[in-house]
Amino acid sequence: MAFPAAVVIVPLGVLFFMSGLVVNLIQAMCYVLIRPLSKNTYRRINREVAELLWLELVWLVDWWAGVKIEIYTDAETFKLMGKEHALVVCNHRSDIDWLVGWILAQRSGCLGSTLAVMKKSSKFLPTGLQRLRDFPRPFWLALFVEGTRFTQAKLLAAQEYASSTGLPIPRNVLIPRTKGFVTAVSHMRSFVPAIYDATVAIPKTSPTPTMLRLFKGQSSVIHVHLKRHVMNDLPETDEAVAQWCRDAFVAKDKLLDRHIAEGTFGEKLQNTGRPVKSLLVVSSWAILLILGTMKVIQWFSLFSSWKGIIFSAIALAVITILMQILIQFSQSERSTPAKVAPSKHKSATESSASRLDKHQNCGALEKGSVTMYDESDLSLVKSVTLYGVEPNALIITRD
Repeated sequence: MAFPAAVVIVPLGVLFFMSGLVVNLIQAMCYVLIRPLSKNTYRRINREVAELLWLELVWLVDWWAGVKIEIYTDAETFKLMGKEHALVVCNHRSDIDWLVGWILAQRSGCLGSTLAVMKKSSKFLPTGLQRLRDFPRPFWLALFVEGTRFTQAKLLAAQEYASSTGLPIPRNVLIPRTKGFVTAVSHMRSFVPAIYDATVAIPKTSPTPTMLRLFKGQSSVIHVHLKRHVMNDLPETDEAVAQWCRDAFVAKDKLLDRHIAEGTFGEKLQNTGRPVKSLLVVSSWAILLILGTMKVIQWFSLFSSWKGIIFSAIALAVITILMQILIQFSQSERSTPAKVAPSKHKSATESSASRLDKHQNCGALEKGSVTMYDESDLSLVKSVTLYGVEPNALIITRD
């Protein structure tokens, strides 16, 4: 059932932002009172508290909008999901691909330790992928190596560039930006056993999901294909690893051709269900918010004076504006502009691959400036309410 956007944005915005503030307050108190005594106890509590917030996103997809996410993979890969370190490489098809990562994390049992690397925040984070070597729980590092969301304008620019450099011309994906992937592989090869090649597709019979459609309660269907590769099977040199990534996207392009023709990936469809935990958590948040609001109104007599009424109206207006801004920023057509291939070729000694990486901005991870989250240092910000803002990568960990 669809709802007018104005009817749902305000109450959902209030619920998300207020619960986010409560979660951050609890995390701050735990950081000050518990972490100095026991880091492990603090981490366990922090994971449980963070999950109370992230489950709201799962509820938004699963229950409010009723989006159906179908996972196609073999039984062995499905069994290993969330139980081993893995580097995940994914195409960037829709405005909510990052939310698909949250759903996969929840289905794999690791939602409470999911982190997001934002596009412009990585420079503020602790450095070093090697920090993950001794991480006590299995994690996923998921990279959107295309660097931006798929649109027809960006596809035309990618096709023009591929034609000018002799690269395979893409039809359903953009040309991957390989520097971040190469850096991740070179730093994580010794302790990460697998690469998950994830392909996201929207069936022709289903509307493309967006944040606005989610808030309006409009359903969609998303197909996700997962293929597991053994990390040690990758080549050793950086250039060969970059070529492996480009070849993977050529294969991904063909897989999407098949999906367009058949409406399915053809692999075994795994049953992930629709857990009720997120529904129970959001219902509890809603009840607490209603009771708390009634108490605040009673204590401060907000509606008994013009000052209280004006204050309440301004607060609701600010939340509405913020939600609208976040929804606008999540839209594909407002993301990174398409870049057109240069009209003049550079020297003949410069390879197509190196020109490709110079032509495009590098991804979230870059040689010489590798940045990464450390869970113990992110306790106060890992649950900041950034709804509608697109992560450039995800770090998903499991107990």
